[in-house]
Amino acid sequence: MASYNTSDFRKGLKVQIDGEPYLMTEMMFVKPGKGNAMYKCKMKNLIRGTTLDRTYKGGDSLESADVETTTVQFLYRQAEDYVFMDGETFEQYEVASEVAGDIWKFLKDGMECSMTLYNGRAIIVEPPQHVQLEVIETAPGTKGDTATNVTKPAKMETGAEFLVPGFIKEGNVVKISSITGDYVERVSN
Repeated sequence: MASYNTSDFRKGLKVQIDGEPYLMTEMMFVKPGKGNAMYKCKMKNLIRGTTLDRTYKGGDSLESADVETTTVQFLYRQAEDYVFMDGETFEQYEVASEVAGDIWKFLKDGMECSMTLYNGRAIIVEPPQHVQLEVIETAPGTKGDTATNVTKPAKMETGAEFLVPGFIKEGNVVKISSITGDYVERVSN
């Protein structure tokens, strides 16, 4: 397995500490007046989501994590699991709802997602940044709602509810940010 020397340390590096994968979210080089240079690193555990602060001396090294990111297609939901398929290898991955989190709010059949694998096991699944969803249920807008920032809840084709502007009607297709869960724009009438 490859390893990274302190000179290779940078933000975004995926390393393995105590047998678990971590993402280096911050790296600061410190050169005191006396003594060795130090590398202060903040890392996020890719499995549990916890953070870790570590300081390394010049010349230290870390093992690289066996982490791979691939594009997968959402196939279907099976009880509490989500089934995805790699479009190139046709390998299928069952992802537990604990790993998938709130991704169900944005998933449509056939949607391409980004999946991070650790030792062949899915640890992170992310939908596209913006998702187009059809509004299947919402209260009708009242006169004058288009001029102000009035929002109302709307149920989407995925079963999730998002706040949308008052002028949105049932049957409209809207773009939602999968990062924030906010309405972006109306795609069609």
